[in-house]
Amino acid sequence: MRWVLVFLLATLVFNALHGWMTKIGLGRLPGDFSFKVRGRLWHVPLASSIVLSVLMALIGLLL
Repeated sequence: MRWVLVFLLATLVFNALHGWMTKIGLGRLPGDFSFKVRGRLWHVPLASSIVLSVLMALIGLLL
């Protein structure tokens, strides 16, 4: 159940930061999905979240 909440929060954060993420190349990786529901564009960045998780894990190992 906890991972569902984490995924939901990560998706909301990625939707809020989508403009900034596309400037640095995230959000357009294979495995990142975009779809329109009721006039609103939603982004589900599966591949980008994996990349960011690996980066955070590496940073955690270094500290």
